Amino acid sequence: MSGNLPVQSVTADYAQRVADDLSANRSEQERVRSELARLQDELVRLEDSEQVLTKMQELLGGTPKQAAKQRKSRKGAAVPAARSSNGKKAAAAAGRKASKKTALPKKAGEPTWLELTTAYLGGQSEPRSAAEVAASLTEAHPERAVQVAVVRNSLEQGVAQGVLERSKQGRSVFYSPTAPASVPSGS
Repeated sequence: MSGNLPVQSVTADYAQRVADDLSANRSEQERVRSELARLQDELVRLEDSEQVLTKMQELLGGTPKQAAKQRKSRKGAAVPAARSSNGKKAAAAAGRKASKKTALPKKAGEPTWLELTTAYLGGQSEPRSAAEVAASLTEAHPERAVQVAVVRNSLEQGVAQGVLERSKQGRSVFYSPTAPASVPSGS
């Protein structure tokens, strides 16, 4: 009977190692899932920023076609090799799917985010934060996916164009329409 004791001990050791490895594997899976979610969120933010920057570029006189030509004409403008790996492609595809769920494309005839934010602020008596503007736009336009980052970028675009003013109160930033310039009288 004493011959069974070492076998049970070895079996128990292996069972414990397998259990430990399984636990470590699950922890690593959770870490990777968390990192993937973070990267997907980052990709969505970058895609949103790209849209805002593209619109700003168009408003400033450049067009996306001109920018594309400039990128093609530069040496070394090819997509970096790291992006072509299957893991990165999967993450990018997942990020695009998430982006499509959260940021619906602008339909023809719909006002831009800049138009929506400036119109909203024009009707307010006090400056508003980006979060307040986003919350109000969510209520007013439930058919559109409102994201605070997109609203904030639109507000900053309005500041850059001189149609909105930014003010700080402590660590908070508030936006309001610029005061209309007084027209000097001709007399």
